[in-house]
Amino acid sequence: MKYNNLVLAFAATGILAGCQGNKSTSANGDGYIIQGKLQNQTEGKVYLHELGEQQLVARDTAEIGKDGSFKFEGTVTEPTLYRVSTDERNGVMLVLENGTIRFQADAKDMNGTAKIEGSEESILFQELNKLVNESQLKQSQLEQQFNQAMSEGKTAEAEVARAEYMNIQKGVKKFIASHPGSVVSAFGTATLIDPVNDFAFADSMATLFKEKMPESKYTKMLTNRLAPYSSTAIGATAPDINLPSPDGSNKTLSSLKGKYVLIDFWASWCGPCRKENPNVVRMYNAYKGKGFEIYGVSLDQSKEKWLGAIEKDGLTWQQVSDLKGWESAAASLYNVTAIPQTILLDPNGKIIAKNLRGEELEAKLASLLK
Repeated sequence: MKYNNLVLAFAATGILAGCQGNKSTSANGDGYIIQGKLQNQTEGKVYLHELGEQQLVARDTAEIGKDGSFKFEGTVTEPTLYRVSTDERNGVMLVLENGTIRFQADAKDMNGTAKIEGSEESILFQELNKLVNESQLKQSQLEQQFNQAMSEGKTAEAEVARAEYMNIQKGVKKFIASHPGSVVSAFGTATLIDPVNDFAFADSMATLFKEKMPESKYTKMLTNRLAPYSSTAIGATAPDINLPSPDGSNKTLSSLKGKYVLIDFWASWCGPCRKENPNVVRMYNAYKGKGFEIYGVSLDQSKEKWLGAIEKDGLTWQQVSDLKGWESAAASLYNVTAIPQTILLDPNGKIIAKNLRGEELEAKLASLLK
C-alpha cells in the first residue's frame, strides 16, 4: 500500500535559487498582493517559491519589518501553488491568484498557525492538507500492520488492515469530488490518488477538470500522469504478454483467452509473494477445473532461483519471465512498481479487478466461478 502525503509532495526535492520572474504588476493593478504579518519575528526575510514539476522554484524575497509585516506583489497567469517561508523547514503552501491575499502566522510554526484571507483556493488547500495530516498517523500504523501480517502469512489480518486503509482514502476522495472546479482538487488527485487502484475515480475527476479548468496546469499534470495507466485500467482489454517459459519457449497471455485469468506478478526474492503462494496454490486447485487459470510473471534475474521457487512452492500454472527484474517488459507494460501484484481478467481478456489477494481474491473467484 502506498499513499502520498500532500505536504511531502509539496516539499519534494529541494529549492532552486534565482528565477525571479513574476514580480511585475500590470498598469491597472490586477496582479496579486500578499499582505503578510508574522508574530514572533521582527527581522529577516520571507521567501516566495513556486511549486514546479519537481521542485520549489524561488520567485521573490521580502524583508520583514519591525512589526513582523511583509509584502509581495506580482502577477500570475493562473491560480498556482506557492510556498511562503522563512527557511526550508518553516513555511506554508497557498494558492496564489491575482487579488489581495492577507496572511498571518506565528513565525515559529507557519504551517500550523497560518490564517489566510482573500483566497478561497488557499482555504480549500488548508482544509485538504489538514485532512491528509490527520490521516497520516493512522495510515502509517495500518501500513505497519499490513506489512507485518503479510510477512507472517496472515492474509486475513492483512486484508482487514488494507480495508481500513482504503476507508481513510475515501475521505480524501470525497473532499476532492466535492470541489470539481478547484485547482486544489486537481492537484490533490494528481498527487494523492493511486492511478493503479483508483484509476476510475482519477479518470472521472480528470474529465470534470477538463470541462471546468481545461487550461489549468494541474488538469494537464493529472492527464499526463494518468495516460500510461489507461491501457491497463479496469475495463480495458489487457495488453498481451509474450515471454519465455521455463523450458525456453514463449507463452502468451492471450493463449489463455476464454477463461478467467489471474496475472500474478511475483519473484523468488519477494517475501510477501512467497508467503501468499500457498493460498494461491489452494485457490488454483479449487478453481482450475471451472474455467480459471493463472499466468505467473516473475521479476527474477536468476533462472536458477526462479525455477527453484516454482518447484518449492508447487506452482503448477503457466510461468514466464524475461529475467530482467524490474526492467521486465511485462512490468513496464503494466506499470508494476511493487509486488505481489495481481490483475484479474474475464474470459474476453478484459481487466475486471486489480490487486486482489487472500480472502478478497477467494470471494471474487467464488462469485465468478459458481
